Amino acid sequence: MLAIVCPGQGSQTPGLLSPWLEDPQSKALVQQYSEYSQTDLLTHGTISDEETIRDTAVAQPLIVAASLLAAHRLGLTAERVAGLGDKVLLSGHSVGEIPAAALAGALTEEQALQLISVRATAMADAAAAEPTGMAAVLGGVEDQVLETIEAAGLSPANINGGGQIVAAGATAAIEQLVQNPPARARVIPLKVAGAFHTSYMASAGETLSAAAAQMTPQDAQVTLLSNRDGAAVVEGSQVLTQLVDQVTRPVRWDACMESMREAGVTGVLELLPGGTLVGLAKRGLRGVASFAVKSPEDLEAAGEFIAEHTG
Repeated sequence: MLAIVCPGQGSQTPGLLSPWLEDPQSKALVQQYSEYSQTDLLTHGTISDEETIRDTAVAQPLIVAASLLAAHRLGLTAERVAGLGDKVLLSGHSVGEIPAAALAGALTEEQALQLISVRATAMADAAAAEPTGMAAVLGGVEDQVLETIEAAGLSPANINGGGQIVAAGATAAIEQLVQNPPARARVIPLKVAGAFHTSYMASAGETLSAAAAQMTPQDAQVTLLSNRDGAAVVEGSQVLTQLVDQVTRPVRWDACMESMREAGVTGVLELLPGGTLVGLAKRGLRGVASFAVKSPEDLEAAGEFIAEHTG
């Protein structure tokens, strides 16, 4: 059984689309995605520098477009994914839930890019309201790590499994946590612009909710695991509601991986920009094969990986 997963914010790198756009059909597709998202993805995916694509309003549409582009190049349209039935499941980390929902057939690609445009801008605006940030806590005992995070006045925004929890909140509190890490753990500040998946994003949640109310989603055609609790979500309206709620709620990637284990997943395929979720799978899903799509050169091997784990 194959798990197709889509990465979240922070996975973007300068020029990540450059080698993909040498293919004319891919370039035309990204141009279409640019129109849907009202973002110049051709520029941001090729020549924009690290600081530019770190901007939440740019990073999120770029990541969603990259995942969808890689899926197309692998022949993983929503129709083909649906045809795989119970041999496949989908999930995405944070912003990655949106392309995952599109590949599951709950959203069209146009809806996904429109939704991410609103989400990205609203979250960037919320992040600009006051100085906040995020930091990864690596190692330690989970209960003790959570206690230390909360004692610092921060929130556990991502519980990623594999000994990684991401804290979020006021910049001063993040700095305090870096200086006073939990026992047997280290704290690494993340290059993100705000305290995502916390109450600091309340205004973004309201804006996204209003945009989502104008959309008509469909039911997911294959198993789609939610960041809320790792459980499968099927009904289109519920998929959309949980995508909105996710902006202010913790990402429970640990629960998603546990659901993958319980479902009997034998392979995890991470779409572009791949790497982060495969790294978590190697620690949280020991013994499960994994493959990260990073460049067009990976397509042949990725196709073989898909075939191997879907029979």
